Amino acid sequence: MRKILYLIPALMLLVFVSCQELADILYNGLTETEIVEGLKSALTVGTDTSVTTVSKKDGYYKDALIKILLPPEAAIIQEYVSLIPGGDGMLETVVESLNRAAEDAATEAKPIFISAITGMTIADGVDILYGEDTSATHYLRKTTYDQLFNLFQPKIATSLDKKLVGEISTNDSWEAVTTAYNTYVVNTIGLVTGLQPINTTLDDYATRKGLDGLFIKVKDEEKDIRLDPLARVTDILAKVFGTLDE
Repeated sequence: MRKILYLIPALMLLVFVSCQELADILYNGLTETEIVEGLKSALTVGTDTSVTTVSKKDGYYKDALIKILLPPEAAIIQEYVSLIPGGDGMLETVVESLNRAAEDAATEAKPIFISAITGMTIADGVDILYGEDTSATHYLRKTTYDQLFNLFQPKIATSLDKKLVGEISTNDSWEAVTTAYNTYVVNTIGLVTGLQPINTTLDDYATRKGLDGLFIKVKDEEKDIRLDPLARVTDILAKVFGTLDE
């Protein structure tokens, strides 16, 4: 009887361990630990590639998908810009400078992405792996956007004042073109058409458009890893995302 009593705790421990092992098994043959490791690896690879892509020269400016164009308020300027001496060149200088500002600020995203990736839970990992093909991007956007915006905005503001194109800053260019347009409106066509002067600052607009472009690239990287076996550059990526091919 005494031997049986000694065996009961051991048997209970064995049952408990077995239950724990079962709990860590199996989602299509993957443990929860493997899922989280794979997702963290995927997000690290994807965000690193995305940030590197957009932060290089012309990362925004020469990419039609994420190129930052003038704000909607400038549409009326574009309509009448040919009437302003040198107006077309002034507008393009503003567009180029906006994109240079975003490229300049983009490298700041890496530490914030890494912090969000490190904080991923098992539940996050399972939801992301078996969610939509942009679930990881959605997770990052949800967990990092406010931080990224607060970090990007002052960087963008500084960049907009930096002499980047012909010793002229983005804000200089924008002020020049809006001043020229506003003067023209007030003195000429505005008297007839009722058009109003433009008073738009660029840092908030450029920050939002810059982050939109960054997350587009993260989304593209996520889709590649999910769909293309060649994009799974580590063993854990191959193992975890390979289960989605089955």
